[in-house]
Amino acid sequence: MKKCFLLLSIFITGILSCKKEVFSPVKQAATDDALIQAYISANNINATKDPSGLYYSIITSGNGAYPTATSSVEVNYTGKLLNGSVFAPGINDSSALSGYIKGWQIGIPHINTGGRILLLIPSALCYGNSSPEAAIPANSVLVFTVDLLNIIN
Repeated sequence: MKKCFLLLSIFITGILSCKKEVFSPVKQAATDDALIQAYISANNINATKDPSGLYYSIITSGNGAYPTATSSVEVNYTGKLLNGSVFAPGINDSSALSGYIKGWQIGIPHINTGGRILLLIPSALCYGNSSPEAAIPANSVLVFTVDLLNIIN
């Protein structure tokens, strides 16, 4: 019985001594915001911060309607990491806005048809602390340039 108790205590002590840093969404949001602000400064971008933490800059105003959360949209886009690595070019991509990442759902309604927008999206509004593919590491801030070609309702 004493041997079992001793082995169990050693096992529990070993498990507890392996400290694994717990993911903190608040800490990650602060890190992302600092990275985005540095990117904006380094690239001389005039951006607006949405209450969600998303930053956007309207590059070209369109002249058509604005999409809503329930709209389907047709877009051209380029997705990059902050270091400039392109991970996703999209031509004539169409989908319900609700089918895109949260950052797009928040950002795309800021432009109207025919417009172009730059989205600087914190990781929580993209893929969070997971990696959807090798080209996008976990906790990545993503940069999208999106042309809103059409609203399909």
